[in-house]
Formats: sequence, C-alpha cells, structure tokens
Amino acid sequence: MAGVWVFKNGVVRLVESSRRKGLLYTPTNEVINSYSSLEHKLLRLGWERYNCDDSGLLQFHKSTSVDLISLPRDFNHFRSVHMYDIVVKNRDSFRVIDV
Repeated sequence: MAGVWVFKNGVVRLVESSRRKGLLYTPTNEVINSYSSLEHKLLRLGWERYNCDDSGLLQFHKSTSVDLISLPRDFNHFRSVHMYDIVVKNRDSFRVIDV
C-alpha cells in the first residue's frame, strides 16, 4: 500500500492510503486492467517486447532510446511505481489516477 509519511510529536509514521491507483490510457480514457491491454497500447506507441524468459519480469524497450520498462510478470503485483515508470516514459499517453 502507498501512503504518506507523517511527522508528529517527534515520531515518524506511515499513514496508508486506502485509495488504489490505476493506469489511464488518455487517448481513449481507458483504465488498463490487464497486461494484454497494456501491451497492445505500448506496441502502438513503438515499444517492443524484450524477451528474457528466465526472469520474473515483462520488459519493453524502444529501439530509438535507451528506455526500458520492467514490470512484474503477474499483473496482481503491478503497482503504482510501475505505473509512474510508464507515465514518465509516455507522458502524452498515460496518467496515474485514483480508482
């Protein structure tokens, strides 16, 4: 879970947020709910699947840059840190939202 670090009375603690994050594909306002949907969008944006079968990762790269997107193979482990990585590398096409 994500949250905010709060400093109060000399003590720092993590206050967890109950909001879940989602990855929004902005051209169609579609919330990504599977890797097959995400892969389709990334391929249309020029990303290619990078095959590394022995790892627990799905990876995508662009031949025109040094950028690499690494995602956990299981979509249930797809977290906001992965979403923000996609957004930074595709600013005009994706956004992280509260769902």
